[in-house]
Amino acid sequence: MADEVPNLIPARSISDIKNKIRRQEEFLKLKQQKLKLKKAKRKAIRKAIAAGKDVPKQIPRTIESMREPDETMVDPEDQEIQVDQSNDEFSSYYNQDESPKVLITCSENPHTWTIRFCRELKALIQDSIFLYRKHASLKKLVEQAKSREFTNIVVVTEDRRHPTGMLVIHLPEGPTAFFRISSVKYCKNIRNRAACTSHKPEIVMNNFRTRLGLSIGRLFTSLFQYNPDFHGRRVVTFHNQRDYIFVRHHRYEFKNESKVALQEIGPRFTLRLRSLQKNTFDSKFGEYEWILKRHEMESSRRRFCL
Repeated sequence: MADEVPNLIPARSISDIKNKIRRQEEFLKLKQQKLKLKKAKRKAIRKAIAAGKDVPKQIPRTIESMREPDETMVDPEDQEIQVDQSNDEFSSYYNQDESPKVLITCSENPHTWTIRFCRELKALIQDSIFLYRKHASLKKLVEQAKSREFTNIVVVTEDRRHPTGMLVIHLPEGPTAFFRISSVKYCKNIRNRAACTSHKPEIVMNNFRTRLGLSIGRLFTSLFQYNPDFHGRRVVTFHNQRDYIFVRHHRYEFKNESKVALQEIGPRFTLRLRSLQKNTFDSKFGEYEWILKRHEMESSRRRFCL
């Protein structure tokens, strides 16, 4: 870059100043110097761009970009990972040996908002049906779903009349994942929303980088048809950021060769993984692969599990 900006920040520690008023004055002076330095850098970048020079793209420092390396982080293209995935619980889905058939249900005596959320999940997941529990236990529900050849069960739990939890069970052998639901926005509350069609949606899994994250991504993918209808332009996105999974449902439209417009269909909600059980649901004798332990796992803001 042509004009280098000098470092205006003095090498001193404000905390060493004992006088409170003097310390505050020095802090304000340092803040002004940092702002001046920031403006000078922006001016130098604009000047370099105007001169036709190649300026590297500025990458913002975020908690996600400063993520601590984890030994469980993997590359999906790694040959060992691909061999493991070819023999896991979802291999029959990816080999197209089975077609998804999802049962959506809820807790006993559900309230209006929970029922609405389940019905909107039914519209989101193409090959699914919504049935009431009718006081059936989860173990009995799993056995009945196996006999009727369902591939997945989604159970929505509620608290204070609103959906707060989601249990996703993959059949016949598991795994079982439990998520907390937050920030639910129903279809009717989305402005200028697009109508939901019967086309099979495309699925986007973004930023699932660990072995646990890949398992969760494959679990969500198994809820939908393997071959989407591209001409329907429906897309369901599961975006992981800081271990929060943001679920969005859109229809896209190509404006030209470089621009794409999105129109949200809904519903919109956020998931947080609480536990992953190895087999189908068993609260007493189930073997857990992973459980969220806040005091141990959240000791650092830059450490993530997915």
